[in-house]
Amino acid sequence: MEYTTTILTGFVALYIFMLAAFTGYEIIGRVPSILHTPLMSGSNFVHGIVVVGALWALVNASSTLEQVIGFFGVLLGAGNAAGGYVVTERMLEMFKPSDKKKT
Repeated sequence: MEYTTTILTGFVALYIFMLAAFTGYEIIGRVPSILHTPLMSGSNFVHGIVVVGALWALVNASSTLEQVIGFFGVLLGAGNAAGGYVVTERMLEMFKPSDKKKT
């Protein structure tokens, strides 16, 4: 069995990044503002994919600059995922009945 490898050059990586940024901007730009926070906090699985991708970049880093960029990618992705869960928890608290009794 013969395996082929795909080399991700800087130009191809930049192209993929620009395509993802444009697509994300177009999709999020069409979401009404009332739905933006629930949509983003409910899609925390996307942040997990970002963390996995950043870990992959960090593991495959060959220079110090690549290691630094991969580290910050993992750090920011994990922070983004944790922040999404915090926002979701705060939103769910708004819908719980209060314990205060009106007299």
